[in-house]
Amino acid sequence: MSHFFAAISLILAGGLVSLVSARHHLFSRAGATLLISAGCVWGLAAAVTTLMGSVTHSVSFQYLNLFFLAFEMDTLSAFFLAVIFLVCLMAAVYSFHYTQDAAAPVKTAVTAFFFSILVVSMALVVTAANIITFMLSWEIMSLSSFFLVIHDYRKKENRYAGYLYFVFSHVGAMFIFAGFGIFYKYTGSFGFTDVHTLTEGAKILAFVLFFIGFGSKAGVFPFHVWLPHAHPAAPSHISAVMSGVMIKTGIYGILRIYSLLELPAPAFGYLVVTAGVVSGILGVVYALGQTDIKRLLAYSSVENIGIILIGMGLGMVGVASRNPVMAVLGFSGALFHVLNHALFKSLLFMGAGMVVHQTGTRSMDALGGLLKSMKITGFAFIIGSLAICGLPPFNGFAGEFVVYLGGFQGIALDKIPFAVSVAAIIGLAVIGGLALACFTRVLGIVFQGEPRTEAARNRTESGTTMLWAMGGLGTACVIIGVFPGWFFNLSLSAVSALNLGYARIPVAPFAQITGHITLGAFVIVLLVLGMAGLRSWFYRAKPISRSGTWGCGFTRPTPKMQYTGASYAFEMVRFFRPAAPIEEQHPPVAGRFPASTRYESRVHDIAERCMAPGVIRPVQFLFDRLRWIQHGDIHLYIGYILLAIVLLLFFI
Repeated sequence: MSHFFAAISLILAGGLVSLVSARHHLFSRAGATLLISAGCVWGLAAAVTTLMGSVTHSVSFQYLNLFFLAFEMDTLSAFFLAVIFLVCLMAAVYSFHYTQDAAAPVKTAVTAFFFSILVVSMALVVTAANIITFMLSWEIMSLSSFFLVIHDYRKKENRYAGYLYFVFSHVGAMFIFAGFGIFYKYTGSFGFTDVHTLTEGAKILAFVLFFIGFGSKAGVFPFHVWLPHAHPAAPSHISAVMSGVMIKTGIYGILRIYSLLELPAPAFGYLVVTAGVVSGILGVVYALGQTDIKRLLAYSSVENIGIILIGMGLGMVGVASRNPVMAVLGFSGALFHVLNHALFKSLLFMGAGMVVHQTGTRSMDALGGLLKSMKITGFAFIIGSLAICGLPPFNGFAGEFVVYLGGFQGIALDKIPFAVSVAAIIGLAVIGGLALACFTRVLGIVFQGEPRTEAARNRTESGTTMLWAMGGLGTACVIIGVFPGWFFNLSLSAVSALNLGYARIPVAPFAQITGHITLGAFVIVLLVLGMAGLRSWFYRAKPISRSGTWGCGFTRPTPKMQYTGASYAFEMVRFFRPAAPIEEQHPPVAGRFPASTRYESRVHDIAERCMAPGVIRPVQFLFDRLRWIQHGDIHLYIGYILLAIVLLLFFI
């Protein structure tokens, strides 16, 4: 663990250096970038070494003989640490040029400071080995990310996003606290070692509480409401970290609790698969209805969390059905997709960040034609889009293929496990088809066609480190897609920490699967290269001319005649209208020759719409009635604390 603590110390030092030297803008940014990057590289090396060696490291610190801060790094922790440090390394590199606004040096330094706290707290969450350590780390993670969400606090929408995130984070934390309360009641200890001794009923109740609490952080439907508000509000490299890795701490929590409880009840698998299918389908439907590019990517994270949950649920069904191959494929597929989603979602957020940085708008309908002038960003976004759609030869395909294989193993089972497996396969297919429609829409509207407004006209890309970070992530997506074997073995190693009751998981059968993926990827690459070569050969002697695009009979076509995002996706979203209500506004056409008109549409999130009258307004009403408690008299505040202590003494 010494290397782990050295790495997080270096990352913390980066944040402090940035804060102390805030007035020296260049030095502050460079110091933070170098130290945080160095810490991430060190931590990544320690995590991968632990993962490959399949060893467990632990350490604890005692305070006043009252409680312990305990840490443990097994292969499951090491897998999530590797993902955290890898994405945060790329985000730190990206941030150097992204935050070069010399007019706000202090704000930039504060952002770097809270970024370093966020990285460290995420690393501590996945290595925490008792309740106190876990909750301390969890709260620090939630608070540091809250300050990053309200980075631009002058905007009302950002303050609202921060408020929503704060509320959902702490409501989720209350459920996690309640789950740990059940642990403490039955074990009398803050440790995790005796959790399997809980009664069956206590285990089920605890799992449900933890699933809601961790699901709120992961963005599982319907607890995802904070996510599409918070991610657009944060700076783009922070959005990449929050979407790529922070929400995965919720996935880590569900997996860790499942392994601690050692309860192979099939109902857990059914619950998780159902949540995954609903989150996946509705997440991508809501993404299809967005016009804000970062908000679209945020909803897409809900979709991918759904895919991860489907894999985990299939793994749980496999354990309950005593089908070890299904269990291993389900869990390892889910973990493999955790890694893959972290990479391509970070790449997409960074690409979107470059677009917003250069054009000043997040509205897709105001963009267009950016591939001509922003080639590196455009090709990086294409790679990320192909990967997130699960197309070969990119990494998204490899992860989803393993989850599919887990589902196909379940078809051999009877009754409910069979039905759940079929539902999982159909759900994955629907999610994949809708994701393809969603990202062809983004590419077509933002990067192809003609600029729709002046904001998109003649824009170029800048910022060397931003391009390096996107290039690195894009390359990783291709390498993992073509050579998934070594990376898949890392997820298999992580699965071995889940206490599934199997001996060491054999690698050979799965090596054959990844070998076939590599062979298929090579065939696709060769076909693409061959077609490109043939095209060049056939066109080598032909003159190339430029002319305007055919305007469908119009003599003077304008960019306004192009498809908009809403028109492209309208029919697909309308199919899901009961779960995704569409609000349309357009005045009636009047007169023989109407001068102008307008059309606006908005897809509502049904969870947000239902929570407003059913939960949010009653809670606001209740707290409005309790405002008299907050009156500013310090003596009465002290009185409240004493009263609370006296009341608590009755329960001891």
